[in-house]
Amino acid sequence: MISRKKPFAVGFIGRSGSGKTTLAEKVLAELVRRGRRVSAIKDAHHGIDLDRPGKDTWRYREAGASRVILRTAERWAVMSETPEGPAPLAELMELAGEADIILIEGFKHEGSFPRIEVRRREAAKEPPLAERGGLKNPPVAVATDFEEPGFEGIPRLSLNDPQAVADFIEDLMSGETAREIRHGSF
Repeated sequence: MISRKKPFAVGFIGRSGSGKTTLAEKVLAELVRRGRRVSAIKDAHHGIDLDRPGKDTWRYREAGASRVILRTAERWAVMSETPEGPAPLAELMELAGEADIILIEGFKHEGSFPRIEVRRREAAKEPPLAERGGLKNPPVAVATDFEEPGFEGIPRLSLNDPQAVADFIEDLMSGETAREIRHGSF
């Protein structure tokens, strides 16, 4: 069996409306622009169905298939039934393919990978997640658009500077912590 290098995983956590998806999308585009192969995994707290009633894949699922795989000329998709509960993050990460980096949104309580807490002034009505406890591991940085107390000892990144966040992630990947973190304006 051929072994491949494990991709570097980094997470974005924060309250709904904090800007996690927007920041992750911009950072992903920046990392791809730099030549990185990036996969993304998102934890959704509400049910969704990518299939449509009457379509062939829907009919297979209705007939009892535990997993349906659809392939087109442009992409492929796997739809897997999980009656025992959400699929473990480790299982989802195995589907990331030949990625250099996996950007993970959510999964506050699962997996041991570095996380960046995202805080936007308009959505910061509650204390930071790090202060509320229950996280699998504390954030390694905060990406924000305002100054607030807390987060002592960890880098503050500008929510409006995805290039600086991408730099920070690449520094984490290389184990480099000495490079000065570029901050955009808050």
